[in-house]
Amino acid sequence: MSAADRWSRRGVLAAGLGTAALPLAARAAAGRPVIAATPAGRYRGSESGLGSLAFRGIRYARAERFQPPVPTTRAEQTADGGFGPVCPQKGDRYAPQSEDCLFLNLWTPALRSARPRPVMVYIHGGAYSAGSVTDPVNDGAALARGGDVVVVTVNHRLNIFGYLYQPERFPDSGNAGQLDLIAALQWVRRNVASFGGDPGNVTVFGQSGGGAKIATMMAMPAAAGLFHKAITMSGQQVTASGPLNAAKRTAAFRAKLGDGVDPATAPFDALVAALDATDPVLGGGLYMGPVLDMRSLARHPFWPDAPAQSRAIPMLLGNTVLETRAFYSADSKQLSGLSWDNLAARIAPEMRIDIEPHWVVARFRERYPQASPLEQFHRIVTAARSWRGQVEEAEARARQGTRNSWVYQLDFEGAKHTDDIGLSFGTVPSPTAAQARMSKVVMAAFVRFARTGDPGWAPYDLERRATMVFDTVSRVEDDPRSWERQLFARVPYIQPGS
Repeated sequence: MSAADRWSRRGVLAAGLGTAALPLAARAAAGRPVIAATPAGRYRGSESGLGSLAFRGIRYARAERFQPPVPTTRAEQTADGGFGPVCPQKGDRYAPQSEDCLFLNLWTPALRSARPRPVMVYIHGGAYSAGSVTDPVNDGAALARGGDVVVVTVNHRLNIFGYLYQPERFPDSGNAGQLDLIAALQWVRRNVASFGGDPGNVTVFGQSGGGAKIATMMAMPAAAGLFHKAITMSGQQVTASGPLNAAKRTAAFRAKLGDGVDPATAPFDALVAALDATDPVLGGGLYMGPVLDMRSLARHPFWPDAPAQSRAIPMLLGNTVLETRAFYSADSKQLSGLSWDNLAARIAPEMRIDIEPHWVVARFRERYPQASPLEQFHRIVTAARSWRGQVEEAEARARQGTRNSWVYQLDFEGAKHTDDIGLSFGTVPSPTAAQARMSKVVMAAFVRFARTGDPGWAPYDLERRATMVFDTVSRVEDDPRSWERQLFARVPYIQPGS
């Protein structure tokens, strides 16, 4: 057992012990203590300093390795009232790490309300392999207070702990991370009214991998009725990993782990080290994600159509205008020495679709004759790789004819992947005046959507394709970047990882 695992198991206790259980230093740092009495028991929180109450480190479930989660029905929290540990993952950006990571956090303006508040449940990005809601950008205090909503953030199992497909031994292992999120939403339904929230008005929102997890839950029967609105921010899941490809990835992981080493009993440090295995389908790092296992997930999330299960759920889909500016450094192999001579070769593997790259470059140079090779790289790869999934989902929803889907595009300051997180939470560090104004606009749209199911502009349909463009001057445009959308629509889209 690692030090991180020992921390986790030692640091969790049944609630109801009151603030006397907290060390004096922790009590002083946390602010005035607050107790919430819920059907599960008593949870300890504190004033956040931003006009809301914070309840951190709430356990929502337990799980054995590769097994589905078992919801926790008795109140439990971390002993120090801090965040729970994060799922083991490569790198040490987030710590401590432990397999015992099924914890959520909650912010509310007050425990009582004459009218129950909308609930906004955030699911973090990092694909399906990394990330955590303990990042300061995910702090819910400003959003809870400014929007008069209850904010919940959730950690869950990632990478092989949440998605390693082993159907013979562990039938639910390919979607264990998704089942964790469902368990968290079940906790919300049972308990959030005690924090002033409305269990009948729950909006899930998530960025990148978080949005993809939401799109996947929209096709999972076990998630039906647990959320009532959905916001996906630069994160889509059109198709899941097929079981045959998932099995190939499991075999590659086990080969990296070593002959005779059982993933079910190996130390988690060894499992994390084996994540360096090469993906046998895509190349590069090992992909982990939801699996079409015909148990928890019996259809692709958004193929061949949008799931009927979620037809009545209002959905807000968004992307940033230059997603890929966040993916490549100036000295990366993709951008270092980039020129017109090598642009086609550089974009070819990054587009993740099978299309003639020289032809693509020629078309973009005709369309944007003043753009540099660097600008063209980001335009092309963003449209082909990052934006395309959102287009597929929005079009599939529009074909259902329900007029309850909306689309936004973040153009502000040439927005890149992740830029909408801080804007939506009100957590942009040291914001400029323009950034503060942009944050208020984005937060207002998200909160209005969570409260009413309508963000305030025309729904997306196949005639107008109305899109809110968030910028210094925000406005609705019909079918922005239509030329780029139509150019890539001539080739089939396949979700990377499928």
